[in-house]
Amino acid sequence: MTETDAPSEDSAPSEDSAPSEDPAPSRRYGGRDKASRSAQRRAALLAAGLELFGTVGYPASSVKKICDQAGLTERYFYESFTHRESLLIAVYDSQIEQVRTATLAALAASEPELAPQAHAGVDAFVRTVAADPRRARVIFIEVVGVSSALEVHRRAVMHEFAQLIVGFAESYFRIPATERLSIAAMLFAGGMTELMVDWTLAQAPLPLDELIDVAVSILIDGLGTLARRPDEQRSPIVER
Repeated sequence: MTETDAPSEDSAPSEDSAPSEDPAPSRRYGGRDKASRSAQRRAALLAAGLELFGTVGYPASSVKKICDQAGLTERYFYESFTHRESLLIAVYDSQIEQVRTATLAALAASEPELAPQAHAGVDAFVRTVAADPRRARVIFIEVVGVSSALEVHRRAVMHEFAQLIVGFAESYFRIPATERLSIAAMLFAGGMTELMVDWTLAQAPLPLDELIDVAVSILIDGLGTLARRPDEQRSPIVER
């Protein structure tokens, strides 16, 4: 086979080379059934994906390197994932779920007032992302531009977080859910994304307390401005 004839490692193997079905699904090894062993292998691949995508990056992480990191042979990769990108999406989704869960839990535990809610949400988001540099790199850097399908998925997640801001604005500023509010929410969500990209890449990143305080101030002040009536939003006259 010539080099150009070689199958892409991102693609699943042919039917002939794919792992064969276990003829005895209920057969147990080491006290674990087939489903448990498969779940354990998937978890190992997710952990390996986070480690490699979050350190050396997605382009440098081949299926072989991922399997070596997971302590598995390549045949087991395709038991759980069709290609590298499907693993990247799964790693991304698992990290987003941790951020989502932490943010919602912080909001639920906070006092139901404007300033505490704003601080709790931003603080949980930022600190959960920053707690693991690999998580920050996967969420904000490695998934960008991989494919059009992944871009659609990534932007859907950003819109989801923007909707949290819309709900916050409706509850505490009585701002109706208009296009103007959606624009403001996306501005903040996108701004936080770029801020965390800079924080992730910086050799001497800003202290998290300072970053959080600035973000909370912008969120509250920006929504406060949007909540005022149009005739109250005129720019001040500058005397010459």
